[in-house]
Amino acid sequence: MANEWPLWEIFIRGQHGLNHRHVGSLHAPDAEMAINNARDVYTRRKEGVSIWVARSTEITASTPSDKGPMFDPAEDKIYRHPTFYNIPDEVGNM
Repeated sequence: MANEWPLWEIFIRGQHGLNHRHVGSLHAPDAEMAINNARDVYTRRKEGVSIWVARSTEITASTPSDKGPMFDPAEDKIYRHPTFYNIPDEVGNM
């Protein structure tokens, strides 16, 4: 429909989290209204400290059928997995 507002993907960072997490989608005419609506819809219990919104048309994603070619090559590159690094105690949130 030509008069329909664009779809926005909503990401919320929780009180105790370090990452933004996708929580849903909503329609809004612009980013500011999307943030305001996301606050009202997705943070009713004051669980959020930060909101990100992104127009869904601006998100590019892999497809499930690409799973093999996309992710299998990472298994032979152990340097991508930080299991053998010593992390100092002073470094928090790791």
